[in-house]
Amino acid sequence: MRYIEPVFRPPSEGDSYILQITYGCSHNRCSFCGMYRKKHFSIRPVEETLEDIKEASKVIPWTRRVFLADGDAFILKTDFLINILEHLNKAFPSLQRAGIYANPHGILHKSKEELEELKKLKLSISYLGLESGSENILKSVNKGFTAEEMIDCVRLAQDCGIKMSVIILLGLGGDRLSEEHALKTAEVLNRMNPKYLSALTLMPVPGTPLYEAYKKGHFILKEAEDMLKELRLIIENLKLEGTIFRSDHASNYLPLKGRFPKDKERLLSDIDYTLKHIDDDFSTLPDFLRGL
Repeated sequence: MRYIEPVFRPPSEGDSYILQITYGCSHNRCSFCGMYRKKHFSIRPVEETLEDIKEASKVIPWTRRVFLADGDAFILKTDFLINILEHLNKAFPSLQRAGIYANPHGILHKSKEELEELKKLKLSISYLGLESGSENILKSVNKGFTAEEMIDCVRLAQDCGIKMSVIILLGLGGDRLSEEHALKTAEVLNRMNPKYLSALTLMPVPGTPLYEAYKKGHFILKEAEDMLKELRLIIENLKLEGTIFRSDHASNYLPLKGRFPKDKERLLSDIDYTLKHIDDDFSTLPDFLRGL
């Protein structure tokens, strides 16, 4: 099994067999993201991919989950994805699901029938970086898609049975647009009602445009207390039904878990308690233990 580094996957895919079917990210211009800066986007040769599936079936035949990398492999044509999924289903008799990163281009350019066919072949979860619901912020970080496009793609995918895991990025509005970031993000999430929601905390990555802006003082990175207040404002305004929420990524100051709406008040209480004791040692995760 062969890989071109670096390889990334969501935390929930930690036990999955990672199969690269693309290299890099087709957009790769978000100012905050350093994941694929040293990679040029390309589609992996299908023959080589199938060889890796065959090899993996011998080494890890018990595989139940597969993650299709790299950054936004959902943009591949449906026939290509079907071919890969059919081989995965044959290679791994116990396969339960395949996961994949996606953007609106990959989902919205497929018909409902195509998405339903992919779901039948166990492509049942997709990960989308919303980052922020603010159009101003999305433009400023060169996200490449509007909030409306991301709402549409989440709704379409979930209508076809593909669960969507949406990621937001605390602190992306800096000090100036923090409130707008929180309120607009909550508004967009309410319209999406994703199956899963994850909050990460912004950590400027060397080599990215946002890092350069941060070093020059053009972007003000919020402190832990302000990040928690921003998260609280988001959660306070969420009206989700059945969404599973996590903020247990290593970048976060406070790990939280819950389901909306039943755990909403508990999540707010946990944040309030932490804010009240913000000056206590280890009330939040110290910076030396945080990472991307």
